[in-house]
Amino acid sequence: MLDKLKQFFDKHLNVDESSAEDVEHSLRIAAAVLMIEVMKMDFEIKDEEQDQILALLKQEFELTDDEAQSLYEVATDKSLFATDFHEFTRLLNDHYSIEQKIKLIRLLWKVALADGKVHAYEEHLIRRIADLLHLRHSEYIQAKLAEVHSMDD
Repeated sequence: MLDKLKQFFDKHLNVDESSAEDVEHSLRIAAAVLMIEVMKMDFEIKDEEQDQILALLKQEFELTDDEAQSLYEVATDKSLFATDFHEFTRLLNDHYSIEQKIKLIRLLWKVALADGKVHAYEEHLIRRIADLLHLRHSEYIQAKLAEVHSMDD
């Protein structure tokens, strides 16, 4: 069974000799895994956060409900076996521009804010991911403030 899981994940995250379509799919999985990790950081998986992730996946990647649900399920499975975030952030660093990385941090803040409060562990994780994405502290703060202020509106 572990061999089957490893083959499955190798297929979905091995982008060395992949087509542009495969790379895009792997990037989506990486972004979704990071969103799921933020959701899990406060030790509660709330409906509001799950709904927010599904809505963000649909909106940001222009997916149907079924495609977003499928991506969410694959990312959830991948999240269970992740030992660190380097495999995801490395992939994103290799393919995302600074603007795309900042946008991802904003998406992570949307997930953290979905239940109306930000747990300290969620904030710490988003900061850590921003560091792994080689974003400056000012870029992290700018993304955070943009999402916090959008919640006030």
